[in-house]
This record gives sequence, structure tokens and C-alpha cells, in this order.
Amino acid sequence: MTNKKTINVLLAGAVAAVSLGLAGSAHAEGEKEKCYGVVKAGKNDCGSADKAHGCAGLAAVDGSGQEWVTLPKGVCEKLVNGSLEPVAAGAPAEEAPAEEGGEAH
Repeated sequence: MTNKKTINVLLAGAVAAVSLGLAGSAHAEGEKEKCYGVVKAGKNDCGSADKAHGCAGLAAVDGSGQEWVTLPKGVCEKLVNGSLEPVAAGAPAEEAPAEEGGEAH
């Protein structure tokens, strides 16, 4: 009976793994978008926006605004430095609004 119990446990595990795989592939078929500025060096999808290279896995630095990775729609803008458009190197950050009516000290 031990062999039968072992086979049943293995079979149940295989069914669970297949079920999880199917659920994951259904999510993978959803809408995707390019996300710039969040890629680790060597982990980019395809070429860079500035045409410095044309292949995946060639990002030289972490977080380059010219490198992208495909993510599920809506995720990119929730990530630190995530952008749906390429970001030029050294691009100035948005300026903070000036204080109104205050004197310079």
C-alpha cells in the first residue's frame, strides 16, 4: 500500500503543478507594456531605445532609462523609476514647486 500512497501523492502533486502552470499562462496572455528604467544590468528585453545595442541581455548598468523589460500592464508605473517612455540619461527630475510668499534666508 505504501507504493500506491506514494503514487497518489506524486500524481496529486503533478496535477497541482499543471493547474498552476495553466493559471500562470492565462495571466501571461494579458496585456503587456514596455517598462523603462527598472532593468538590472544584463536582464533587458531586446534592444535599447537609444539603439546602443539590438539584443536582449546587453544592458550595461542597472536602472538605465534606455533599457526596458516587458511587464503586465499597470505594473511599470508602480515601480520606483518605472517609465512607459524612455528616459534620457541625465534628464533633469521634475523641479519642486517654489514656495509662495516666503523670503530667502
